Amino acid sequence: MSSSAPISDLDTLIASMQPELQPGVYVFASLPHDAAPGGAGIVATFREREGMTVVMEEGAAQAAGVAQLFRAAWITLTVHSDLNAVGLTAAFARALGEANISCNVIAAAYHDHIFVPADDAARAMDALAALQRAAAAMLSASSKQQAGK
Repeated sequence: MSSSAPISDLDTLIASMQPELQPGVYVFASLPHDAAPGGAGIVATFREREGMTVVMEEGAAQAAGVAQLFRAAWITLTVHSDLNAVGLTAAFARALGEANISCNVIAAAYHDHIFVPADDAARAMDALAALQRAAAAMLSASSKQQAGK
C-alpha cells in the first residue's frame, strides 16, 4: 500500500505525475465470459456485455493463442492521484492527442495507467514529460508570485 496521501489538486498532480514506462509490450483482448482469465501475464480485466476484456503481456497472449485487439506500451503515472480528482485524465489525454497519440486509461486505487500504441511509447513519454514540465514551471511561478505579495 502507498503511504502517501492522494493528491487532488490538478496543477500539483500534473506537476508531479512522474510518468514511468513499464517494460514490455501489452495487448488488449476480448475473451468469452466463461473463459477463466488468470495466470501470469494478465494485468487487468474488465467485464463488459460483449465479453471479458483483458490487458496482458504480449508473450502470454501469444502463448495462449489470444487474438490481440490493441498492441500497447504501458505508462504509469507514479503520483498518488485521488480517485475524486478532476481534470488529470483530460490534461494528459489532450497532451497525447495534440501529439496524435491515442491512449486507453485505467485508473487504479493509487495510480493512473496509460496504454498507448507500442510504437508511440517514446513520443508519449516526451509529451507527458513536456506537460509535467509546463505544470511545474507554472506552479513555481505562482509560488514566487505568492511569496512576493
